[in-house]
Amino acid sequence: MNNQTSKLLAFKIAALLAAAPAFAELTPEEKGLKIAQESDRRDIGFGDTIVDMEMVLTNRHGESSTRKMKLRTLEGVGDGDKTLITFDEPRDVKGTAFLSYTHKIEPDDQWLYLPALGRVKRIASNNKSGPFVGSEFAYEDMTSQEVEKYTYKYIGDVELDGQKCFQIERYPVDPKSGYTRQVGWVDKEHYRVLKIDFYDRKSVLLKTLSFDGYQQYLDKFWRADSMKMENHQTGKSTELVWKNYRFGNGYTERDFDQRSLRNAR
Repeated sequence: MNNQTSKLLAFKIAALLAAAPAFAELTPEEKGLKIAQESDRRDIGFGDTIVDMEMVLTNRHGESSTRKMKLRTLEGVGDGDKTLITFDEPRDVKGTAFLSYTHKIEPDDQWLYLPALGRVKRIASNNKSGPFVGSEFAYEDMTSQEVEKYTYKYIGDVELDGQKCFQIERYPVDPKSGYTRQVGWVDKEHYRVLKIDFYDRKSVLLKTLSFDGYQQYLDKFWRADSMKMENHQTGKSTELVWKNYRFGNGYTERDFDQRSLRNAR
């Protein structure tokens, strides 16, 4: 590298550094938003997925039951993702299906198909905080977590199980949310969410969601093998176990319309 090239490279680097505000100079709110945006940016471009999922429900006495289902996702362009969950086992819930359209700004659209009734039920906006099919996940938890749905605040740098993390708070924009705030741990290396504490409408700790067994797909996209939601107020928990991710299935909008609720397998 000659002297002129070195000077030009140094000038470009200096220009880039001058154009971008120093991370340390941002307010806690700006820094929290930047962390959330970077975490979201790193998951852009996956297209669509289908994954096998087990839902393990455990009551306060330690007794558990398992449901098996499939989850399909279509990445949104200019808006949130679309998801379709279909239940396969046990027999009493087989054929049940849940469809969700996540929106960045507007309230999400959600529908539940109950084969025993033979009809599609729309989930009202003021019911999004209710339990998803008897689990410790709320309906609002079962959507893609769009950055615009929250405001943010950086709390500090912490460690979680030996991993260096950003700790941030996020506050739901939707006044009908069942949460006043959520505290998240985001690992500094890959910007993956490792843990979230959920606080109820009285600002009391309600639930903790833990992510475990992250694996990378297509050399870019990180997905956890399991997500466990523990309810501190009821003593119950629900674990979602994910297996056999498949990307690039060629899904279109038609695979996620309301007719797909009745026909999905």
